[in-house]
Amino acid sequence: MSKVIRIGTRDSELALWQANTVKNKLEKLGYKTSLVPVKSTGDLNLDQPLYEMGITGIFTKTLDVAMIKNEIDIAVHSMKDVPTALPKGIVEAAVLPRANTSDILIHKGTDFLAEKNGIIATGSLRRKAQWLHKYPEHSVVNLRGNVNTRMQKLNDNNWNGAIFAAAGLERIHLKPDNFINLDWMIPAPAQGAMLVVAKKKDEFSREALANLNDEKTNVCVQIEREFLRVLEGGCTAPIGALATIKNGEVSFTGALFSLDGTKKLEEKASFSLKNYKNKGKEAANSILSKGGKELMNSIKAKLNS
Repeated sequence: MSKVIRIGTRDSELALWQANTVKNKLEKLGYKTSLVPVKSTGDLNLDQPLYEMGITGIFTKTLDVAMIKNEIDIAVHSMKDVPTALPKGIVEAAVLPRANTSDILIHKGTDFLAEKNGIIATGSLRRKAQWLHKYPEHSVVNLRGNVNTRMQKLNDNNWNGAIFAAAGLERIHLKPDNFINLDWMIPAPAQGAMLVVAKKKDEFSREALANLNDEKTNVCVQIEREFLRVLEGGCTAPIGALATIKNGEVSFTGALFSLDGTKKLEEKASFSLKNYKNKGKEAANSILSKGGKELMNSIKAKLNS
């Protein structure tokens, strides 16, 4: 175990927490590691909505390039940020046990929920569409930045609240008391899961990371990401998906929304864990056959206009 595994990560507090979690787990197994923080394009440009930047995997591309240039050996990501198609030569090496999958609303009082002039902040098309589906008379404004930056922007503006992934706030102990669990909101595919990628030819790192893989989480995110891949075709869209396992049975919910939240196409399924393969694809194809293809074409046209 003489090789030092260089761990690439974004340099935000949450990303560093995730990378250090992997670092500590590998070192407990006897591996030598070092952290290599980098700043991604998505972290540098905080003024423009992500979908307008026209780059799939904007938070992961910088680390992909570093790996291809042999500056790092592995990279740690929030799995929901990772495109369903990885660059040539890079593979999924470990999916860690999943944390909280929920979205939560950090708010300045909940009276606005019954009013018509609520203002909610989020940089996610999925969260925006689902919020407007439930509260069509509210306004949704763009919010970008790492967790700490977004919390500060919420405090500095006259918004009623902002939507966050619960897992991120819990991991770095930033979850305040003034929150509501949005149990009606379908999370992003793979939300709450951490993914570690490595070079396909790097057998040493891949063998090390195989020890960290959580099989049940891996199955769930595979189903969700397959659903996403079949629907999106490389396009950013308001898509939610969640698979859970209980007593050998998988429960799946997936949905596609219009950008303004007025349309919702949802698919639910239950099946044996033994038969999970292709279930995400089947659910996506069902949605595509029920108007999803036309809705995706409309979303792509609006985002590209």
